[in-house]
Amino acid sequence: MTERQSYCFQARGRLLALGSLTRIMGIINVTPDSFSGDGQLKGRDLAGRVLRLAGKMAADGADIIDIGGVSTRPGAVRVSAAEECRRVVPVIEALTAARCNAMISVDTSSSLVARSALQAGAHLINVVQGNHINRALLSAVHRYDAGIVLMHMRGTPRTMQNKVCYKNFIPDVIRELGQALQLTLDSGINRARVIVDPGIGFAKTAEQNFLLLKHLGCFNKFGLPILVGPSRKSFIGSILGSGPSDRLFGTVAAVVAGVMHGAHIVRVHDVLQVKQAVSVADAIIAVRETSSGKLSGLKGIK
Repeated sequence: MTERQSYCFQARGRLLALGSLTRIMGIINVTPDSFSGDGQLKGRDLAGRVLRLAGKMAADGADIIDIGGVSTRPGAVRVSAAEECRRVVPVIEALTAARCNAMISVDTSSSLVARSALQAGAHLINVVQGNHINRALLSAVHRYDAGIVLMHMRGTPRTMQNKVCYKNFIPDVIRELGQALQLTLDSGINRARVIVDPGIGFAKTAEQNFLLLKHLGCFNKFGLPILVGPSRKSFIGSILGSGPSDRLFGTVAAVVAGVMHGAHIVRVHDVLQVKQAVSVADAIIAVRETSSGKLSGLKGIK
């Protein structure tokens, strides 16, 4: 078990204490081609349906709602920034107007989408192509005092699974993610606004994804909160032989492994079930053995 460091993440005046409790980022995809089949784009009253889903996620324990307007599944076709904005901005405006309790995140690598999302009220940008981050996106994050998640990825969703050869896997991921982090800090963004994500499922084989979870503690060297997103991904299916909709228990196992190895935030589709699992994991992490053999530290855990 890896000791989990404590941080206070800041985004546009909102604070999120990280360390003693695992925080949950709930996924809402407003795309027609999400790998997990959970896209919300089809049909009328998109904003209303997203509001209801976000409200349920917040009630179930989500601290952050992550809105995605473009699929990042392996082989996904590129979508224009204008189309991505058309999908996500009205949803963010609706969530902002409704004063959603959870922080609002936008899953994008586009500077135009990031800027438009922040104008609409988003609190942080989840940069799925952190290795290829551009200065215009960083400038927008800095201007709005927003938060940012830097995720490790090679190539694009269309090419990433052709880029899984590493000389020394964990050190290479750390080095490449560190380059994105340095660009971010050089842009003037405060460390208190940065989260790192090793990029499970992005330019990684199934075996490499399991290695990331096992060695997640290595990413503590950044001195920043760690986010992992294993939810329903194919490396879980490689063990279970199941499709995305039948990977809940595998996802819970991967999430708990991540938490026990130092993850501060988990990005998932199934908020209620994961909240229950991480609450137990947090209790295990918190409990201490006294010299008398009795346990302490469980009081107050919810």
